[in-house]
Amino acid sequence: MATNSNYFHLHLVSDSTGETLITVARAVAAQYANVTAVEHVYPLVRSQKQLDRVLDEIEESPGIVLFTLLEKDLVGRLEAKCREINVPSLSIIGPVMQLFEAYLGAATTGRVGAQHVLNAEYFRRIDALNFTMMHDDGQHVEGLEEADVVLVGVSRTSKTPTSIYLANRGIRTANVPLVPGIPLPHQLETLTKPLVVSLHATPERLIQVRQNRLLTMGDRDNETYIDKQAVADEVAFARRLSAKFNWALLDVTRRSIEETAAAVMKLYADRQRARPSE
Repeated sequence: MATNSNYFHLHLVSDSTGETLITVARAVAAQYANVTAVEHVYPLVRSQKQLDRVLDEIEESPGIVLFTLLEKDLVGRLEAKCREINVPSLSIIGPVMQLFEAYLGAATTGRVGAQHVLNAEYFRRIDALNFTMMHDDGQHVEGLEEADVVLVGVSRTSKTPTSIYLANRGIRTANVPLVPGIPLPHQLETLTKPLVVSLHATPERLIQVRQNRLLTMGDRDNETYIDKQAVADEVAFARRLSAKFNWALLDVTRRSIEETAAAVMKLYADRQRARPSE
């Protein structure tokens, strides 16, 4: 069923929060630059009545239907309706569950939203988020030794969003700005437990990001912030500090937040494996 339009309807039906569906769907949709997905997200669909409303909307705006439903009756009705109105549908977790069942020789429990239970991993992520928010942008440097990862870098190297992403993965992350002319917190110079990662970008990239930032803030007078020589000096200053303290270096010039966080997590995992058991 090809579409000649520059957009299409994408229906995401879940019996839980829908996060899994949204992540998968957006990852695939991003590969089609010339067409835009109009998302219809239906979380917590757990009854026939709730599904009826979803089916009405699918029929009104036909498109691709992706779902993560565990209740067989709901799956059967959804698939039957999609066949009836001739729209494609696919279970995102169905094939994966079948593979697990075949390999493990055991049926699933059928627990809706099982990945969101309040277990130790959940509370570890909440603790990491609290820690990260308290130690953002050089705050509470006296607690840096309790971090798993400390990110350093000049302005606009994505320290804060990367820290939050890492915290969502359960990694207690702090970040400290590197500013020429302002002394480093002495705590940063003597860290032993955390992995310190210095985020770098080319001066050209930093200037581009900073210009956008100034436009957003309505600040057109901060010339030093985007001066080519000044920014180049900042980058050189950060690199000298990284070499002096033997911090891990990570170039974020062409990396998304997710890619930067993945690279940091690999550095962290490698470091944990290399450390002797305590």
